[in-house]
Amino acid sequence: MENNNKKGLFKSILGIFSRGKKDQKSASGSNAPNDSELIVSPARQVFNRFIERKFAVFAVCVVVFMFLIVLIIPHTKWMEKYYDAFTDTTQINLPPILSLRTVPKDLRNDIKQIDSYGSFSIGLSNAGKVYLWGVKSVGASGYTVEIPEDVAKADNIAFVAAGQDHCIAIAEDGKFYGWGNNRFGQYARNDDILENINGIEPIPEVVLNGELNVNEIKKVTCGYQASAILMNDGTLYIWGNKKSYANLEKFVGRDDIVDIDFTLNNVVAVDEKQKTIVTGERGLYDVVRTDLDPAIKTIKIKEFIGDRKILELRTTLKNICILLDDGSIAFAGDLETDPVKVPQLEEGERFVDIESGTYHYTGLTNKGNVYSFGGDHYYQTKIPTKVKNANVSKIFAGAFQSYAIDDQSDLVDSWGLKGYLFGTDDRGANILERVIAGGRITMTVGAIAVIIEIIIGVSIGVLAGYFGGITDLLLMRLAEIVSAIPLMPFMIIISALLAQSPLTPTQRLYMIMVVLGVLGWPGFAYITRAQILVARESEYVTAAKA
Repeated sequence: MENNNKKGLFKSILGIFSRGKKDQKSASGSNAPNDSELIVSPARQVFNRFIERKFAVFAVCVVVFMFLIVLIIPHTKWMEKYYDAFTDTTQINLPPILSLRTVPKDLRNDIKQIDSYGSFSIGLSNAGKVYLWGVKSVGASGYTVEIPEDVAKADNIAFVAAGQDHCIAIAEDGKFYGWGNNRFGQYARNDDILENINGIEPIPEVVLNGELNVNEIKKVTCGYQASAILMNDGTLYIWGNKKSYANLEKFVGRDDIVDIDFTLNNVVAVDEKQKTIVTGERGLYDVVRTDLDPAIKTIKIKEFIGDRKILELRTTLKNICILLDDGSIAFAGDLETDPVKVPQLEEGERFVDIESGTYHYTGLTNKGNVYSFGGDHYYQTKIPTKVKNANVSKIFAGAFQSYAIDDQSDLVDSWGLKGYLFGTDDRGANILERVIAGGRITMTVGAIAVIIEIIIGVSIGVLAGYFGGITDLLLMRLAEIVSAIPLMPFMIIISALLAQSPLTPTQRLYMIMVVLGVLGWPGFAYITRAQILVARESEYVTAAKA
């Protein structure tokens, strides 16, 4: 008996949706009644009326699609690195772009050098041509770094380097070029720069006048509003903003430098002894780690190096990587919050070159293998399979990109930050990711609040319309009182109170949902009551009662 009752209930529910179909099927016969005589189920009526309104169907599909996007994407790998407090000064106010690591076609098969510090990259071909790609209008300073006409026409450039908002280049005949922001004497002299001796170290005349022997240049590099040229004999030419690098002045005029680079706030170097990291300040980087794991204990740099020597030194904004003559590496300085560790090398494998970006390192081994480690917010350490299977002979690291080059000077592949579909905001955060993260909260709050409003409003509307009389009077007066509450001032007061409460952000969000739902139900109540009254006073109801 119980099973029969269940089957009967199930058939009744199906009948609500199937009755309309059966009636329409019978309507296709020759003796079928006209449309006005068809009996259509309530559910079918609602569905048919909804389908007839194409704009409504389109709007619902859009809302559902948006809701799925903001709910699903934050839980995928695409946004696994996202967090609300992320900032990056080198990526401020960038326009929509997806070509930050797209090397120009003319350069891909003739790469000599690639350098980057921020939102743009500079490249140099073996033929001496200069190329620039990425965002050339720097958001942080507003300066444009388009290649000047004389540099674009030149075909004898030997070295290039990029800072955050300036570039420098040196031709084979020693001629010096600079463009972009020169507010702090990044590439030229003027009276204001020469007078500001406490804040700016002017570019040396020997560099500016093109008197350097290019064949003796070992390295050309740029930092934040500063630049340096290192010669083979250890002579260092360094200039730029002293306030960005408090120890910059301590390197002026030195002739015993083997390698040099810039962190965010310090100039760091290796002197001719090749036993320690030189900063001009005692004890600044006197301990190192053998990996980027915070759990690894530090060791004094002199004990770690022992009889070995430092071959080269590379920096991110926070830390320093030194490469020793036996292929070992070590790190000094602050670590990233969630760094990718240095991979375990095969037996007999050792690093022969290290390049660094803003937060990451890319290393090349004697077996032609490439490894990336360090900061990975922009997936700088996700090396493509094509690179892993190639015999790479040279590597370059941009700010958030890396490039692998083969022995024919051809680009094997690049990896890291492509760009931003919606650009970045004034904190350097990805606007698309922030829209999705914010949309998830907004749509979740809206959806839950509307569900609460519907439950309360429909329930009260049904009760008021069905019972009428004193019940209707009391419930409608309650609805008018709730409607009279000014929502925006009330929400501001609630927000201020919640900000002072010990509740977690998630609990505050639940509170906002409940408050919105409790204050927004009168509209649903009025509509439901009106429909119930119409149905209650209809003639077929009166006939049914009779």
